[in-house]
Amino acid sequence: MRVELYFDISCPYAYIGSTQIEALCAARGAELVWRPMLLGGVFRSIGAGKGPMANMAPAKARHNACDMHRWADVFEVPLTVPPGHPMRTVAALRAILALPEDRWPALAHGFYRAYWRQGKQPGAESTITEAVRGAGLDDGAVARALAANTDPAIKDELRRRTDEAVARGVFGAPTFFISGDDIPADQALMFWGQDRLHMVDAALAGWRPGSGAPPETDPRWTGAPTQIGEAAGAPPVLDFWYDFSSPFAYLGATQIEAVAARAGARLRWRPMLLGAVFKQIGTANVPMFAVNDNKRRWLARELDYWASYWQVPFRFTSHFPMKTVTALRLALIAGDRIAELSHALFRALWVDDRDISDAAVLADVLGGLDMDAEAMLVRTREPAVKQQLIDATSAAIDAGVFGAPTSVVGPADSPMLFWGQDRLALVERALGGWRPPLA
Repeated sequence: MRVELYFDISCPYAYIGSTQIEALCAARGAELVWRPMLLGGVFRSIGAGKGPMANMAPAKARHNACDMHRWADVFEVPLTVPPGHPMRTVAALRAILALPEDRWPALAHGFYRAYWRQGKQPGAESTITEAVRGAGLDDGAVARALAANTDPAIKDELRRRTDEAVARGVFGAPTFFISGDDIPADQALMFWGQDRLHMVDAALAGWRPGSGAPPETDPRWTGAPTQIGEAAGAPPVLDFWYDFSSPFAYLGATQIEAVAARAGARLRWRPMLLGAVFKQIGTANVPMFAVNDNKRRWLARELDYWASYWQVPFRFTSHFPMKTVTALRLALIAGDRIAELSHALFRALWVDDRDISDAAVLADVLGGLDMDAEAMLVRTREPAVKQQLIDATSAAIDAGVFGAPTSVVGPADSPMLFWGQDRLALVERALGGWRPPLA
């Protein structure tokens, strides 16, 4: 099996992933191929401007800053964001390309160390010299690396590699492509992010999305706690914020009860109107429509990957985007049956492809649970119930929510917020008392 790693020095997640991928590949007997690319060039090529951080909502930016430090803590690697971040990496990448490929891993590690541990300019002559010598190369190699920044052939090579990455669907770093055995190179499996190492590991162990449950893999790559201990004192509280309109919230909902149960946590289902959250924080009403083509294609594939990995049914609805106001009001007035009704409504939309903005569909879902459909639908039109959803959405915004699903782990005076179904392993850590620096 073969793993190709597309990377740039400027990405903290690529740095974190680079500290783990060699051990993962070695454990699976897989070949690892390093693929340098200019991330800024990728962003320009796909129409992403200066990258996702440039126009990120403040709440999301805060979460992103915490998130990178959380993953560094999970993998026990030092991480310091330099004051000048993001710094130009083009000279460092050209230096790598000018030297023998078997030294690229050592060179990459040297540049990552300079950037994310020491705060050094990666393109500075002193940084390049230190990285080259740290890779065991001589003064001649240092000279070639320094000259690469003005070498037309090396410049063209970096552009070619960046264009190749874009053509393959890359939109960020790190991006992994897996091929070999039954996976032809032109049909390589693509995974984005250091938080997909567990899927990379599963694929190397024989898992194929859509082909059944993944085999048991090394727990190091999931981010989940290796041991579950009993929480001291009162059970921890886990708030699960969601809107039925999000397919990722559906996927998270299929797992959240098991996460809470393993940690002995008290789970609170927290419906909110996601569109109103987006409007309040200045995010596009349907973010999936606002992203570039490469990321949009990946998101569609990603949903299928997660459904297959967790072995849950999923079909992208033909009714997207969906108006969910009435469905959310029903969840809010369902009382102690909110979880049961929420699961049923999620399934109706994301498994059975039913229009849950249709009163007849909602009545059928409620009837299937032996709930009084007529009375509950009438109640959704009451001013007090309407206000209940408004208040719930305001509470989500006050809690720092900017997307769905969002999990918030108490205590109230120092909550930890986690966005996405792909952060549930970290949620489980937090429920067990994990509090990393800069959490």
